[in-house]
Amino acid sequence: MFDRLEDLLIRFEELLGELNEPSVTANQERFRKLMKEQSDLTPIVETYKAYKQSKQDIEDGLMMLEEESDEDMREMLKEELSDAKKRVEELEQELKILLLPKDPNDDKNVIVEIRAGAGGDEAALFAAEMYRLYVKYAEGQRWKVETLGVDEIGIGGMKEVSFMISGQGAYSRLKYESGVHRVQRVPETESGGRIHTSTITVAMMPEVEEVDVVIDDKDIRIDVMRASGNGGQCVNTTDSAVRLTHYPTGIVVYSQTEKSQLQNKAKAFALLRAKLYDIEQQKAHDAEAELRRSQIGTGDRSEKIRTYNFPQGRVTDHRIKLTLYRLDSIMNGDIQELIDNLIAADQAAKLAKMNEN
Repeated sequence: MFDRLEDLLIRFEELLGELNEPSVTANQERFRKLMKEQSDLTPIVETYKAYKQSKQDIEDGLMMLEEESDEDMREMLKEELSDAKKRVEELEQELKILLLPKDPNDDKNVIVEIRAGAGGDEAALFAAEMYRLYVKYAEGQRWKVETLGVDEIGIGGMKEVSFMISGQGAYSRLKYESGVHRVQRVPETESGGRIHTSTITVAMMPEVEEVDVVIDDKDIRIDVMRASGNGGQCVNTTDSAVRLTHYPTGIVVYSQTEKSQLQNKAKAFALLRAKLYDIEQQKAHDAEAELRRSQIGTGDRSEKIRTYNFPQGRVTDHRIKLTLYRLDSIMNGDIQELIDNLIAADQAAKLAKMNEN
């Protein structure tokens, strides 16, 4: 590990030199690439430098302890040595985490698809509430939210909704939300006060570029039509809605949120690319079953990951056995504690796997 860290330290110094060269600053594409590499290396290098400094502090402290005869000073030096040793252990753990293989999609924007599952209208109502939860969380992170398509029911529910969240590291945090979310509560339409269980599925997919997923023209049918529903602002008075049918997979995507047919077409293709990329990722995870089991939240879409129990005011994440009794704030987008715990569990699983090897 430390040989690799020394190599990264050398590479970081080289980057600083390259970024000051006039030929590099004149080439914007190369400059951006080097800046990205420097940005990725900075937390590792800073932590490694702090680690080396703490190791040096221990050596200096031991030398001073040998030479010191005053008992009070010796006690103080021993305390400082103890602190430095704890700091070294903490920094070594941080370095192990920083050196874990990075998900290449972590820096990407995320395309979210929420579908109502079992439970009829109640599932559709919960789908709409989960859509608002993620929008509020994104707003709290100052990320941009853009609706791609929505299929609403008259009572305020959503059979299906897809939207893009754009922001630094959006996928890295939200990828753990993929799976089946279960709600337990008494529906407003239930006169007997019985608790019903409904489900929705959430798919968190990284936004992918055209070069990452090539779609052959012969594999696609493009239909344009008049948008349905409460359009307003000319949305449902022109043939602006776009539906794409992908023959090889049978995937159908639909976008009608924009007035412009071109904009809806671009959104539909972005959603289709994300879905096709997601299928390939699922195949890769299935082929690496052992790896998938060692990770949190990157597995099967059919996995029941979380339960929202309204009568008890609790949310339970089944993957990490975490229960929080603050359902109201979570439904208002306050999911950072859940995400932090999932990231920690994922890192711990990967570290354990790395230590086995």
